[in-house]
Order: sequence, then C-alpha cells, then structure tokens
Amino acid sequence: MNELHVTRARGRPVTPPANRRAALDEALHGHGWTPGRPLTDADAELLARVAAELHPAFAGDVTALNQVLLRHGAVPTLYGDPPRLAFHRAGASLPDAWAADAATALAMVIGVGQGARLRSCEAEGCELVFFDVTKNTSRRFCGLSCQNRAKASAYRARRRA
Repeated sequence: MNELHVTRARGRPVTPPANRRAALDEALHGHGWTPGRPLTDADAELLARVAAELHPAFAGDVTALNQVLLRHGAVPTLYGDPPRLAFHRAGASLPDAWAADAATALAMVIGVGQGARLRSCEAEGCELVFFDVTKNTSRRFCGLSCQNRAKASAYRARRRA
C-alpha cells in the first residue's frame, strides 16, 4: 500500500484520495504533462518516496537532494516544438522526469542563495513546506489557517496562565 509522506496538513489529518494514481495523473496532466502511459502504483510509490527525500532540503540538508539529482539523471534538456526546457534525460519515465525536475528546481533555489526562504510550517502538526516571499523572510506558517490556529492556541495558553 502506498503511503503519502504528508499525514497532516494545516493541523489536520490528511486522507489520501481513494485512487491516488488517477489523482496524481490528473495533477501532473494539469501541470502540462501528457503521460505516455498510465501512472502505476509503483510510480506513485516512487513519487511519494522522492517527496519524502526532498523534504529535508527545506531545513538546509542537501545530501538527499544531491542523491535524488544523481539517481534520476537531472540534466538540462530542450524538447518539443516549440522547445521547452526540462531537467530530465530524454526518454525518462514520468516519475523520473518529475523527480529530476522537482529536485533541480529545489537545487536552483538553494544554489542562488535563496535556501533560507525555503521553510517548513511551524504550526503544530503541519508538515507542509513553502517558499517565503516576504521582504524580511519572517513568514512562519504555510497559510492563514495554520497561523490563526497557532495564535489562538497561544492566546488560550496565556489566558490560562
């Protein structure tokens, strides 16, 4: 059985879709992907594993990120007509292409000195990550719901004290 790495989002349990393969295929297609073959359960498992491997890069650990780049053959490639830039080898499977492209994008953010803007949500129980676009890099939460929940919790704790 496939397991999603994220089990909680915005402080609440996340229930994966009943048909993960169809959901992931639809999500990738929505980002311009035209799969040459249906996404298999093994593909979904690989993508979940890659997502889990990329997560530590948001805390500054790039060891696993480098391994993902090597394992999935991340190389700049132009393909299509008109040409589009991708970061996976020609003929790569859909999961390998996605993994190589995602890892390269993350590496580029870190490589240009913006790694400090990659953050994990500080709300209790939330595992989401985000790119902090504030001027002073002060964002702590993935969204308003996590921020509001944390502030309300802190307020209640102060009131009890």
